[in-house]
Amino acid sequence: MYNRAAPGLKHVQNIPAESAALYLDLLKRCLTRSAFPECYRRISPRTWRRAMLMRRIDNMLARYRVALVHVESPEDILARREAGSDWPAEAETMIGMQRLNNLQYCVEDVLRLQVPGDLIETGVWRGGAAILMRAILKVYGETERIVWAADSFQGLPQPDPTRYPADAGDRHWMIDTLAVSLDDVKANFARYGLLDDQVRFLVGWFRDTLPAAPMQQLAVVRLDGDMYESTMDGLVHLYPKLSIGGYLIVDDYGNVPGCKAAVEAYRADHRITEPIQRIDWGGVYWQREH
Repeated sequence: MYNRAAPGLKHVQNIPAESAALYLDLLKRCLTRSAFPECYRRISPRTWRRAMLMRRIDNMLARYRVALVHVESPEDILARREAGSDWPAEAETMIGMQRLNNLQYCVEDVLRLQVPGDLIETGVWRGGAAILMRAILKVYGETERIVWAADSFQGLPQPDPTRYPADAGDRHWMIDTLAVSLDDVKANFARYGLLDDQVRFLVGWFRDTLPAAPMQQLAVVRLDGDMYESTMDGLVHLYPKLSIGGYLIVDDYGNVPGCKAAVEAYRADHRITEPIQRIDWGGVYWQREH
């Protein structure tokens, strides 16, 4: 078991803990847009078939300049943003407050325990989770660790069912909303004053970038690649670099069967016995002990 007896966290320039907590809470509510329910819009469907249908309907309505408005209560919006159960039209993250809270806990814990290594997210979308990681490092005056943001910045790859049968029929690659450019992600970091030398980007398909990823040690690995292939690439190339006491977080374990299959296959092959902890309806994590 990892020794949890470690010094407490120190805040940069003696900022009170209450002020740091207030800033990080406000940041999370801005990243999810749960701070602005009256302005919130969502990309409604989560399945590709409904996404394609809604796109055709929107195009048809646009020809006649008709606006389709679905009025929701602020309570409904906040509940979805808490759970990360929708796709926001403008927010920097879709993962919701519960998974952001978990990410904050994991990063703060490795800082408190002085677990060595950088932080990485594979599959960053608009950058929200990685922005939070960089903010946490800044709050605690951590100047040595790097936040790595790995993404193709052009969406998900077409499935290769010959090599990865679990990805057969996967349609994530057809959803253009999942493709966010590197420039847009950098602009989102800059919007919060968090684009600096402690943020680095790995651009390309995971199969190409992760094998040669330059970091030596990792303290937090957050996998958000949806597919079996993307999840397995992250596990194969990054888990061996995860320090004892570090955290492995998987975003799509509970809602994408291919992702769950990759996690279970890797854990079985490498005899990983640390218990999987559930975050919410989709996300899970565990702390590496061996």
